[in-house]
Amino acid sequence: MTGERDLALQAKAWPFEEARKLVARFAKAPPAKGYVLFETGYGPSGLPHLGTFGEVARTSMVRHAFQTMSDLSTKLFCFSDDMDGLRKVPDNIPNKEMVAANLGKPLTQVPDPFGTHDSFGAHNNARLRAFLDSFGFEYEFQSSTDWYKSGRFDEALLGILRHYDEVMAVMLPTLGAERQATYSPFLPVSPSTGRVLQVPMLERNTDAGTIVFEDEDGKKVELPVTGGHVKLQWKPDWGMRWFGLGVDYEMYGKDLIPSADLAGKICKILGGTPPEGFNYELFLDDKGQKISKSKGNGLTMEEWLAYAPQESLALYMFQKPKSAKRLYFDVIPRAVDEYLTFVDRVHGEEPAKKLENPAWHIHNGKPPAVRSDVSFNLLLNLAGAANAETKDAMWGFIRRYAPDATPENSPFLDSMVGYAVRYYQDQVKPTKQFRAPTDAERAALQDLLVKLDSVPADARADTIQNEVFEVGKAHGFTELRAWFQALYEVLLGQTTGPRMGSFIQLYGIEETKALIREKLAA
Repeated sequence: MTGERDLALQAKAWPFEEARKLVARFAKAPPAKGYVLFETGYGPSGLPHLGTFGEVARTSMVRHAFQTMSDLSTKLFCFSDDMDGLRKVPDNIPNKEMVAANLGKPLTQVPDPFGTHDSFGAHNNARLRAFLDSFGFEYEFQSSTDWYKSGRFDEALLGILRHYDEVMAVMLPTLGAERQATYSPFLPVSPSTGRVLQVPMLERNTDAGTIVFEDEDGKKVELPVTGGHVKLQWKPDWGMRWFGLGVDYEMYGKDLIPSADLAGKICKILGGTPPEGFNYELFLDDKGQKISKSKGNGLTMEEWLAYAPQESLALYMFQKPKSAKRLYFDVIPRAVDEYLTFVDRVHGEEPAKKLENPAWHIHNGKPPAVRSDVSFNLLLNLAGAANAETKDAMWGFIRRYAPDATPENSPFLDSMVGYAVRYYQDQVKPTKQFRAPTDAERAALQDLLVKLDSVPADARADTIQNEVFEVGKAHGFTELRAWFQALYEVLLGQTTGPRMGSFIQLYGIEETKALIREKLAA
């Protein structure tokens, strides 16, 4: 372990760079609370999504990197802001009228429209936990309602009251004139309606720990800021939470940098130290536009996981988190094949290189031995050539290519076969566009038929590739890329494709010859 620790302290992969911030933070003394706290936040008015996965996955990678460097205990809190007032009725729920009647109330006081939990907040919290558990994340779930109502935030809330003017001095310059006139960091929960109110403060009593405001029924009400009687506006809440929990590390999207700045100032006002931070770039669609749930552009997590294993999504989150990345269907095959390359390579690498390999971070330092035999892109092209609708149809070809591979002894490969069939049927098949060969291409294809006649049935990919290559050269394709593109467009109905030798070995020489004859006849 000492050798790995020494290597980790010098490693360049971004999770190690982030973890070294925490090593420096506690170089003089360990945290007084007894552990280093990582946090991710979640707004439970909707369902978990790609951003949720990315934030927890990336934070977990930094946490593991830190554990490799340090003996200090760590925790990861997945914190749900379930005391927020519900601002609008989601489109994708039943019993909308019932929920609409409870707008403005804390999510944990809104009835569950699905009828399965005590509240809408509890329902969505359960979905969050099930989501995180399905990926095997190690975390502790925390509820904002629990922390407010149990009194565990009381000290921090009283601190906000004592330093009210300083907090206002931080917040007011960020607001418009109209908002400034009524703004308060405290959002009282109305005793008469149960709604979370955005109202101006009429009085503050620091000694008593109370605020005075006008309730919805017009009555003047005094409430303690403790015990769950108030909720903070979200930016002050973020800074208060950093102080109250003692958060040491939290990452957030680039769009939240100004909010994190404000939260850090409020944390310092309370006497705390803001956590080490990391801001990541946002996802773009295939046109370079920011992904928006309301617009429905880009790719959802459910769509990704319908066509590829979660390891490929984890790799996508690992790679270049500081760069804006396009997130659409075409990135999936590459992500799968890159994952296969990394996880295959990691087992033969020297210790220092292993720590730089994404597979090491994706699998918490214990990457599995994954047998794949066939790339995902090759499987997609096989599915296209065979017009495969089931895994069984694909395995007939794979057994010839890798005789000792079976669905039972190669479960990861078997799962990839299923993903490839689904991806081909849903995403590739509808877009295929075959074209007829030119006269020059037709002559080359006829020559390729002759060449394949002389190739042994058990020929390996390199031998076949050389024959395809020689045919292209013999027929005057000065740019051999044009020859291979012609093969893709005429035989496979696409502009890019696999290494033809590997494809022909997998699909079969006789089957490939039949495919060429079919396209020549057409």
